[in-house]
Amino acid sequence: MSNFRKKFSWVAATILGSALFAFGFSCFLQPNDVSTGGISGLALVVVELLGGGSVGSISVLINLPLFLIAGLKIGKRFFFGSLTGMLCSSVLIDAFALIPMPATEPLIGALYGGVLCGLGLGAVFAAGASTGGSDIVVRLLKLRYRDVPIGQISMCFDAMVAVITGIVFKDLNKALYTGVTVFLCGKVMDAVVYRFDYSKVALIMTREHQKIAEAINNRLDRGATFLHGEGSYTHQEMMVVLTAVKRQQITELKELVMDIDPAAFVIVQEAHQVLGDGFSRYHRNAL
Repeated sequence: MSNFRKKFSWVAATILGSALFAFGFSCFLQPNDVSTGGISGLALVVVELLGGGSVGSISVLINLPLFLIAGLKIGKRFFFGSLTGMLCSSVLIDAFALIPMPATEPLIGALYGGVLCGLGLGAVFAAGASTGGSDIVVRLLKLRYRDVPIGQISMCFDAMVAVITGIVFKDLNKALYTGVTVFLCGKVMDAVVYRFDYSKVALIMTREHQKIAEAINNRLDRGATFLHGEGSYTHQEMMVVLTAVKRQQITELKELVMDIDPAAFVIVQEAHQVLGDGFSRYHRNAL
C-alpha cells in the first residue's frame, strides 16, 4: 500500500469514527442528559451549569490546553490525528444536535448511544488517533500500563464523569444510565480495536503427532510445535502438538485432527495478540 493510501485510510477512519461518535452522542445521549464520560461528558455538565452554550464549542475549549500539554509527549501522527478527531467530533456534535430526533427512553438512548460511540471511538483508536481530551490521557496511560485493554482504562477514567453527571443533574438515574453507557462503550471499543487480533490455540494429545503437524502445515499453512508430555495415570510418554490458528480455521483444524486420529484429545483456547510469522507484528506504540 502506498504512503498516500496509508495516510488516506487512517484519516478516513478517524473522520468516520468521529462522525459515528458524534451521531451517537448528539442523537441518543445528549437528549437524555447521558454521556460517555470524557471531555464530551464534562462539556455536557458545563452546559448544564452555565445554563447555555454548545457541547462542541466547550469541548474545543477544554481540549486546547490538553493538546498543548501532551503535544511533546505523543507522536506526530497521533497528535495530528487526534487534532483531526477532536475538531471533527466537536463540529459534528453540534451539527447532529440540529437533527430533530424522536424522543427515546433513557435506557434505549444509553444503549444505542453507547454502542455507536464505542464503534466510533474504537475506529478512531484503531486508526492510531483519538478524539482528543480524555482520549489523549487514556492513550498515555496505555503506554504505561501496556497489559490493560484500552477500553478498560477508558471505563475507569469515565466512571468519574458518570458520578459528576449524577451530582450536577441531581438525578441518580442519569448517573446510572451514564454508567451503563460508559461500560458498553468501553466493551464495544475493545471489540473494535482488537477485532482482528483474536486467534485460537490448540493443544493436541495424539499418537499421530507427525501426521497432524504435517497436515496443519500443508492444509492450514500454520506451524506446529512438539511438546513432550506424560500421562499422569499411565505415565506413558506422548507428544503434544501446539499450534495457533486464525479463528476461522479452527473448524478445519478439528476436522483434520479427527480424520487422522479419532482418539486424539484436543483442547482449544482463545488467544489474544498472537505475534509472529503469519500473525501480527509487535509495534511499540500498539494498543
